[in-house]
Amino acid sequence: MTSSIFTDDFKLEPYWWDATPRPTLKPQAIPANVDVAIVGSGYTGLHAALVLARAGRSVLVFDAEDAGFGCSSRNGGQISTSIKPGLDELASKYGADTARAIMRDGHRSLSWIGEFVHEEKIDCNFLVPGRFHAAHNPAQYEKLARQIASQPEGFEVPAHAVPRSEQRRELGTGTYFGGVVFENHASLEPARYHQGLLDRVIAAGASVIPHCPVTAIDKQSSGFDLVTGQGPVAARDVIIATNGYTGPVAAWQRRRVIPIGSYMIATEALPAGLMQQLMPTDRIVSDTRKVVYYYRPSPDRTRIVFGGRVSISETDPLKSGPLLMRDLVGIFPELADTRISHSWMGFVAYTFDTLAHTGIRDGIHYAMGYCGSGVAMASYLGMRTGQKVLGLAAGHTGLDDINFPTRPFYSGNPWFLAPSVAWYRWLDSFNR
Repeated sequence: MTSSIFTDDFKLEPYWWDATPRPTLKPQAIPANVDVAIVGSGYTGLHAALVLARAGRSVLVFDAEDAGFGCSSRNGGQISTSIKPGLDELASKYGADTARAIMRDGHRSLSWIGEFVHEEKIDCNFLVPGRFHAAHNPAQYEKLARQIASQPEGFEVPAHAVPRSEQRRELGTGTYFGGVVFENHASLEPARYHQGLLDRVIAAGASVIPHCPVTAIDKQSSGFDLVTGQGPVAARDVIIATNGYTGPVAAWQRRRVIPIGSYMIATEALPAGLMQQLMPTDRIVSDTRKVVYYYRPSPDRTRIVFGGRVSISETDPLKSGPLLMRDLVGIFPELADTRISHSWMGFVAYTFDTLAHTGIRDGIHYAMGYCGSGVAMASYLGMRTGQKVLGLAAGHTGLDDINFPTRPFYSGNPWFLAPSVAWYRWLDSFNR
């Protein structure tokens, strides 16, 4: 690997921000009263705001940073059905009816986001290239092949197995042992998607207030009083939409989400022939490791955008970037002399049951905990949350019908992550 791992114009910010910088919004005074206050201006908050503003509600969206500063503009732009547990596991915990409702929400989130982007004419390089889920050992390939051969009735998805002998039509590597293509999984350019959504929220009449943290929410007989960086505001309804950035102002929710650093790099521009050799399709890619990698070609097919979890410190992309590049070279040795143009990180929110959650607590609406699959589900649950605030039956989801678990003595500081990740990476090193 080259000794100069970073390009001369290297940036410690998302590759997506080159084409879509963080928005500059006009300063505005906040009103004394509003129908709905939303904390968080990512996909969840903005989709809720859009539904509410188009229904005639006055809406204020607050963010402690720039609009969309968190993982809504930092993710890999990969879109799946978003539900990690299988139908049988869900049924054993919650019963058959709730399990099927949750699975329907996951499948609906994938189809719905494509419909939304099309109907709203959001220019964000939305594609349906499929996802190649690669097996890191032979046993995992056999497991994947069995799963797609016996999909639950009513939840079948287009998918096909790719044996190792045919793998290079998907990826130019011998690292994996085959995999499965999920044909309907999609991709987009996350910052452009966020910007298009933000534009429509503002056009609908909602106000988005960046650099204005909400520091207190007090329940009153007629609604809520909020303390913000620009002064107080009274709101009839409040939505918490902070996901991996949930802080003390939402202490109950904070105890139920685990903020996990998700790290990404973009390579420098690659020769066209090499890019075609390594990634001959536009598919998004993930694998079966316990500490998973996820990657894709950039929308213009000049670079590889590669993500994973390699840092225990949770904060420093200067350290994580070379580690990610090391792992990428492990998959594609041809990139040994390739440099990094961008290295960044953001916080996703996992939950103790690996499910997203939405509901109402002490009168406050919330949706969060997307477990690294938030592009579609955050958008979908944001939309459903807006419907719930309006009192519409359509806002109810299967995820409303389950408890949001935590653990004793957990307050939002995931002290257990470092040893857990070290253990899983050790298992991965033995192809376990």
